[in-house]
Amino acid sequence: MTETGDRRPLASRNTRWARAIARWMASRTITPNRISQASMAAAALAGSAFFLAGQGAGGARIAWLLMAALFCQARLLCNLFDGMVAVEGGKGEPDGPFWNEFPDRVADLLIFAGAGYGIGVPGLGWAAGAFAILTAYVRELGRATGNPSDFSGPMAKQHRMATITAAAGISVLEPLWEGRNQVLMIALWVVAIGAALTAIRRGRTLILRLKETDI
Repeated sequence: MTETGDRRPLASRNTRWARAIARWMASRTITPNRISQASMAAAALAGSAFFLAGQGAGGARIAWLLMAALFCQARLLCNLFDGMVAVEGGKGEPDGPFWNEFPDRVADLLIFAGAGYGIGVPGLGWAAGAFAILTAYVRELGRATGNPSDFSGPMAKQHRMATITAAAGISVLEPLWEGRNQVLMIALWVVAIGAALTAIRRGRTLILRLKETDI
């Protein structure tokens, strides 16, 4: 669930299909917290699919990679609709702020660690997940000090999911050049380095804001 006054800017939130689905969900017994919790399930399935893709070959590997990409996007859809059902649907709950943040941190770890284990480089997967969590920590630290949330990149949540989803799709084609796991390894490096730079950028912005407030 997302708060009303400080939301991540998403173009998809204003599309007809998103509004129609959100209205349908809001009219049912579906709660924003349940949608947020479902994002962890989607992430667990994505991470598992990445891991199994690393153990498979041929058609099975392709199927697992496509499933991983699908569930990464399902995680993002959960992140979209929990806020829309809570805010536009008027179904926000008192414990919503917890379920707005906690599942996202779990989801990042499940997806990136799963991909890391799948390609045989678990440390890289954990690093990507850890830096992803760090970007969110700096954002929430800014809010805790009375500043607006900083959703800047270069590797915010939507960028991380786009990177790993694209990598899963491109990895399907690796047999064409007799490759295996190189694309996912590059993607994890991009996410890890990009998320670290994002945390540094957000941290620098927060420091400047705090100094300006003190003047």
